[in-house]
Amino acid sequence: MSQHKHNNVAIVILAAGDGTRMKSDLPKVMHDLGGKPLIAHAVENAIASQVTEKPVVVVSPKHTLVQDFLGDRAWYVVQAERRGTGHAAGMAQPVLEGKAEHVIVLYGDMPFLTPTSIAHLAETHCTEGNMVTMMTVQATFEHGAASPLYDFGRIIRNEAGEIIDSVELKDATAEQAALTEVNPCYYAFQASWLWAHVVKLTANNAQGEYYLTDLVKMAIQEKGKLGSIDVDPQEATGINSPEDLARALKHII
Repeated sequence: MSQHKHNNVAIVILAAGDGTRMKSDLPKVMHDLGGKPLIAHAVENAIASQVTEKPVVVVSPKHTLVQDFLGDRAWYVVQAERRGTGHAAGMAQPVLEGKAEHVIVLYGDMPFLTPTSIAHLAETHCTEGNMVTMMTVQATFEHGAASPLYDFGRIIRNEAGEIIDSVELKDATAEQAALTEVNPCYYAFQASWLWAHVVKLTANNAQGEYYLTDLVKMAIQEKGKLGSIDVDPQEATGINSPEDLARALKHII
């Protein structure tokens, strides 16, 4: 597997969420999958990619369970107020600014993203000199709205195949909702661009949160260089409920 440390790439893993939808007091990323917590899968995959020696894990102020489990396998930053994925990624700025040229953002509740795909994202991003590089998934939606990944945002491309928008399903037109290329929200950013733009995010949405997805829109508006790679649908599978965890366990077994 390629070694990217010379490109000064950092990996940030967002892991501050509660276990509310898991119907549990245990933080979501500490739920067990195949004998170890979800966060362990995410961190081990990040380290195995050889993109970076240690990821930065964004954690909750409510507990130290993640830190206690992972120990010195990661660096930690606390997201005191939970105000969305964009806000969470921005928490890593004091730790990484001036130390990393590029930043990859991943998630502690998405355990199936492989080291190979993480390395491919870093390789593509650095080789192409992109401002932002994103993973996209070609889904099938065999079961309509009940299909895995159906709720993901849709990727909009022009006739030349360039990404011109990423539209959340709730904001999509019927034509856009029928598209099957979706956004799992795995990103690589030029670090200086990320830090300059994460502070420009607004929370003008139904959830009142700052979203990483809006950075893609900013890059497009600025006509910045935007790249993408395709990833297998299984690698985009997240764990948000006990039902998700049960399905994921079958995959592990």
